Amino acid sequence: MNAGNTTLSKRILSVDILRGLVMIIMALDHTRDFFHIGAMTGDPLNPETTTGMLFFTRWITHFCAPTFVFLSGLSAYLSAQNKTPAQASAFLFKRGLWLVFIEIAMISLGLTFNLQYNFIILQVIWAIGWSMVFLALVSRISYQTVLIIGLILVFGHNMFNLFPAPQDPTGGLILKIFFTASGTVVPLSGNHLVGVFYAILPWTGVMFIGYGIGAWFKKSYEAKRRQRNLLIVGSLTILLFFALRLVNVYGDPVPRKEYHDLFKNLLAFFNVSKYPPSLQYISMTLGPAIIFLAFTENLSNWFTRMTSVYGAVPFFYYVIHFYLLHTLLVVIFFASGHNTKEIVQVPFLFRPAAFGFSLPIVYLIWFGVVAALYLPCRWFKKYKETHRQWWLRYV
Repeated sequence: MNAGNTTLSKRILSVDILRGLVMIIMALDHTRDFFHIGAMTGDPLNPETTTGMLFFTRWITHFCAPTFVFLSGLSAYLSAQNKTPAQASAFLFKRGLWLVFIEIAMISLGLTFNLQYNFIILQVIWAIGWSMVFLALVSRISYQTVLIIGLILVFGHNMFNLFPAPQDPTGGLILKIFFTASGTVVPLSGNHLVGVFYAILPWTGVMFIGYGIGAWFKKSYEAKRRQRNLLIVGSLTILLFFALRLVNVYGDPVPRKEYHDLFKNLLAFFNVSKYPPSLQYISMTLGPAIIFLAFTENLSNWFTRMTSVYGAVPFFYYVIHFYLLHTLLVVIFFASGHNTKEIVQVPFLFRPAAFGFSLPIVYLIWFGVVAALYLPCRWFKKYKETHRQWWLRYV
């Protein structure tokens, strides 16, 4: 697929460019988790203790998860155009359950390197998987129903912050898993824990909205009208973020804190909740992402061609990059003089709290890892384009 193909190809290419860009940026956050000296001991978004560069390093990666989930919904809509409603629903249902399994079995292992699975980490792939299951069910009703439910979830889920949590432990746990999880740890046994870091339904809302906007990317939809719609919706979404942030009443579980310092106030203004993704967080991140789609539809240069390679095989890239990062961590762990007694750490093995490097070194490692994954991603992209095995639809 190249920029000189049909309009549909360009539209799909714009999605791959954006998805590839957020996949590249996403690896920066995970590189920081593994290799930054303060990753296990400090909050990079705390205006009182962070630096401008550290704050930016964490903040810029906020755009990744919502954009990725949004584009998953958009891609689900486009994929459904080649299937009957029953076929599209069945595929989404099976792929959703498959992703939940992969999160538990493969991605948690890549994150922790703990073969006993003492700590299972449930993050974005978990949320995408369950969101696809719900999308499989709701999409059978109508496209409009998907969009309406998505808007209700995104705009309304912060209502739960206004009421006390249920006293019943089971009800409280269900509420956390589906709506309010910000790092809920559930014990399975004396030495096995599950960390639920992505509340399911707010992310489901993001996917549903992406599915709704997918209608603008149909082959029959006028390109100028689509671009105009994207610019209007993206701009209004950004304005909504600023309005909510200034009013400081609704849309984030933690009200904006004010300091007697201009720089700290600036950082605090953009320090919104990702766990769970607040309305302010979603507005801040999806607005620019939607505008980006409008401006990259007809864009073709070396950078967009490179990023689209990563964006064409996001699942492959996502899984592999964890294993590459953690393997590199093991090498550096032993090379820097650490011994086997320091291996067992929570949540990541081979990652002592007092281990790591400065931000410039973190950026160098990030660049090297992303560059190392380019050729494998390009190979797998070509493989998917030239092969039709059933399992390729799931990766």
